[in-house]
Amino acid sequence: MSYDAIVLAGGAARRLGGADKPALSVGGRALLDRVLDACPDARSTVVVGARRPTARPVRWTREDPPGGGPVAALDAGLRGTAAELVLVLSADLPFLDRDTVRALLAAPDAHGTDGAMLRDPGGRDQPLVAAYRAEPLRREITLLATEHGGLAGLPLRALTAELELTAVTAPPLAAFDCDTWDDLAAARARIREHGTVLDQWITAVKNELGIDLAVDTKTLLDLARDAAHGVARPAAPLTTFLVGYAAAHAAATGADPAQAVAEASRKAADLALRWAAEAETDAASEENGSG
Repeated sequence: MSYDAIVLAGGAARRLGGADKPALSVGGRALLDRVLDACPDARSTVVVGARRPTARPVRWTREDPPGGGPVAALDAGLRGTAAELVLVLSADLPFLDRDTVRALLAAPDAHGTDGAMLRDPGGRDQPLVAAYRAEPLRREITLLATEHGGLAGLPLRALTAELELTAVTAPPLAAFDCDTWDDLAAARARIREHGTVLDQWITAVKNELGIDLAVDTKTLLDLARDAAHGVARPAAPLTTFLVGYAAAHAAATGADPAQAVAEASRKAADLALRWAAEAETDAASEENGSG
């Protein structure tokens, strides 16, 4: 599905004491980078706000005047896009995921509407977590500018009220945003919760290393366990490193990366089990001999 993305990364962040909110980190990654990771296949990504480092290339622009509010910022971002469908996101969504983005992008065609907004678990619509058809969005922005003599200071509801939008129900955390220091602390605590911390960590590491690979966490953890128990505890991290190296070498010769990891893991796990079996056999022999 072809689309452009607009990420609004301006604003005064008054409830954060004027901090550079998009640059604040959750799980060692800037909020802006976490949002950009949710839309990696956008044809073009325009970020409205002051320039700052990002994990992937984007186009930068500013609203006129700077600090003119979300409608002015959306207009500035829209001027840098050409796709018929635009994804609009705020830059403070630490848990927005690709599945939610795909659901938003699919909804306008599925329902024949002007766009789709995320609806949070509390029943509130989120116009800055949305997908819009560009033509009606441009039309309504032009009408607002004509009616009010400009866009500065206008609330988003002045724009969205004139569009036919579908509500897409959000997963529990997809619409969670960081408006306060308490929100930021809560987000940092959530990624460390049991049951999610490994997925969050693996995603962070992949982004840090610049790789996009489906990681079979269970297989690798089972391999580490077998190496630790069948050989020695330090064998666990060393073995998983060697599996990764072998998989990268295989992928460089044309093999599918995920299959290469699976095959290298299988071979290493089988070897660890053979080591363990030999140790058990030797232990049994010594026991029988001493008896």
